[in-house]
Amino acid sequence: MKTLRMYFGTADNDRWLLSLRYPKDDITAQEIQDAMQAIIDSGAITTGPVSILSADIVDRNVTEVF
Repeated sequence: MKTLRMYFGTADNDRWLLSLRYPKDDITAQEIQDAMQAIIDSGAITTGPVSILSADIVDRNVTEVF
């Protein structure tokens, strides 16, 4: 399972994380930055993000043993 993790800065110099499962396979850095900026610009999260810090994609494989 893949997870897109987006890290934002907050007004009080803290880090704020938004994790989304199942990002599309061909997502680009620009698409992620645009989405992050849209989240900031929306103002929908009152104590949340004010700046973009970083983003990464975690790919986790689980193998069932029994």
